[in-house]
Amino acid sequence: MQTAWAENILTIQGTGGFDAEATFFCGQCFRWDAKPDGSYAGIVRGRSLTLLQGEDKLTLFPVAEAEIPYYIHYLALDDDYPTICTKLSRNPTLRRCIESAPGLRVLHQDFFEMLLTFIISQNNNIPRIKGIVDRLCALCGEPLAEGGYCFPTPEAVAAQTPESMAVLRAGWRVDYLLDAARRVASGEIREETLRLLPYHEAKSLLMTIHGVGPKVADCVLLFGLGQAEAFPADVWIKRAMASLFPKGLPGYAQPYAGIAQQFIFDYARRNPHLVK
Repeated sequence: MQTAWAENILTIQGTGGFDAEATFFCGQCFRWDAKPDGSYAGIVRGRSLTLLQGEDKLTLFPVAEAEIPYYIHYLALDDDYPTICTKLSRNPTLRRCIESAPGLRVLHQDFFEMLLTFIISQNNNIPRIKGIVDRLCALCGEPLAEGGYCFPTPEAVAAQTPESMAVLRAGWRVDYLLDAARRVASGEIREETLRLLPYHEAKSLLMTIHGVGPKVADCVLLFGLGQAEAFPADVWIKRAMASLFPKGLPGYAQPYAGIAQQFIFDYARRNPHLVK
């Protein structure tokens, strides 16, 4: 991989086959959109970004030079996917799943954003999730000069009330969002602590938040804390596993179970006739 930067434009050559379409629209993030000109627009870390994809090449802007390592990591370009996929592909069914979308990557996203967005995701569909997230950002996120809003801080959400959050049209999820924000803002739940804990202990701690069950906790651990062994399992992935992996994942896949899950989920979504 080679990077070049000039005038807040970051160019990355040799991306290992990164596929923006597969990555941004596989259900792991909710603030990227495809544009008619083929570009992608997203809001990440308080920046309104544009991403262009070419053959084994990405262009991302505006990016400050000091932020280059952050965005390389955010896009998982510093993860060794060739080695991970080779290990997972020892299983022929997993190999088919990977070959269906080889450029799919698990992003390294913000912990608090993942905590709230996956609370919102419960019993919900992607367009509605995106709408609630957008309304939350407009309610208490900082406005961006280019338009749009930052994802709000824990303190900004914690200062809200059920009445002020009625504009989200999030129903019963509002109480869960407030509890999560207040516990993070107070320091009762700390990202630093979660990152230091073993997987099962971190999951148990997350599940003390009202409305955070096993699936949401695993989503936060995988997408927001980089715990690759976390395996989010909703009804759809449970069906896919029953059809494709009735005996479960092979033992050697467990350290990368969450990455395998994303390939399995995407494969099942593309081939619904194989999931009963």
